[in-house]
Amino acid sequence: MSFISFRRLRHCGLVCLVFALACGALPPAAPAAHAERLKDLVAIQGVRDNPLIGYGLVVGLDGTGDQTTQTPFTTQTLANMLANLGISINNQSAGSSNNSTSALTSIQLKNVAAVMVTAVLPPFARPGEAIDVTVSSLGNAKSLRGGTLLLTPMKGADGSVYALAQGNLAVGGAGASANGSRVQVNQLAAGRIAAGAIVERSVQTSITQDGTMQLELNDMDYDTTQRIVAAVNNAFGQGTATPLDGRTIQLRAPADPAQQVSFMAQLEDLDVKPAQAAAKVVLNARTGSIVMNQMVTLENCAVAHGNLSVVVNTTPVVSQPGAFSGGQTVVAQQSQIQLKQDNGAMKYVKAGANLADVVKALNALGATPADLMSILQAMKAAGALRAELEII
Repeated sequence: MSFISFRRLRHCGLVCLVFALACGALPPAAPAAHAERLKDLVAIQGVRDNPLIGYGLVVGLDGTGDQTTQTPFTTQTLANMLANLGISINNQSAGSSNNSTSALTSIQLKNVAAVMVTAVLPPFARPGEAIDVTVSSLGNAKSLRGGTLLLTPMKGADGSVYALAQGNLAVGGAGASANGSRVQVNQLAAGRIAAGAIVERSVQTSITQDGTMQLELNDMDYDTTQRIVAAVNNAFGQGTATPLDGRTIQLRAPADPAQQVSFMAQLEDLDVKPAQAAAKVVLNARTGSIVMNQMVTLENCAVAHGNLSVVVNTTPVVSQPGAFSGGQTVVAQQSQIQLKQDNGAMKYVKAGANLADVVKALNALGATPADLMSILQAMKAAGALRAELEII
């Protein structure tokens, strides 16, 4: 090999070595933020659902209705409904309240149940449209399966009637009972009627005011708000979107309603990369569930945790008298109580820069989810957990 070729080979090897070291020194690339449609990030101010509620009766039950002795309002409701239909169940004089009360208490019903009916009136709903309703037992009915909801007015928060509900219930549960034994699957005291209510009055919805409309972010974030404003202005021109605060954006909308629909359709399909969510750990105190997002990190810390358990064992002891002694057999209870406390050795928890490291460090503690909830709260108090704790 000549001297020149050796120098060339050594130069190429040095360049390759420097390139390899440079590549190894570079940090791993951060995952690209996923773009979402604007309709998934914001809501239009004024475009909202309106809850409706009503009180009615379900009839046609197979002996599983309310016990009228314990739910007198069911009988009273039935009497009022029959009176509106021109049927009187009180044969006594109308001026005697005692006679009216006795007539109501004498009615024994098994196939009728008082219910609360709830529904949601969607935005831009017009009279004649059908909406779904949910029917829930108000008294002590055993089951609403096979029942029919009678005509029920659905009122809004202002007391006005916006829909009328009626129809056959669909109950997802099932049950059977015999000789004191009972088996039940799912809930029998609630059902649903698809398209069970007819809208009678619409709610005026105005999305523009003085040529402007406002968008509200689902989650307040200044960075995401600024990114949405930039995306809207790039698509429709500068000055179209103006941020009012970290949650509200004001838009300059067309005056023509037909152009507003086209403008909103294009606006909702814009792709926006939202800012990274804040580090958060959600603790469900009822189920013991723990959920954390990818931004949660840990600092080095030491944790010691011990379990304390109390076990009570009760054993019946039978005292048998001697033969022909005339005594009686006595059964006594003998209890043994054991108190056990596990040794909680101090364990070192390494710092975690990503979610996988955090999960590995917490699993190394060997704690149950219930104990882990207390450990996470203590870590947060000590400053080792870099995340927001939310208990639901």
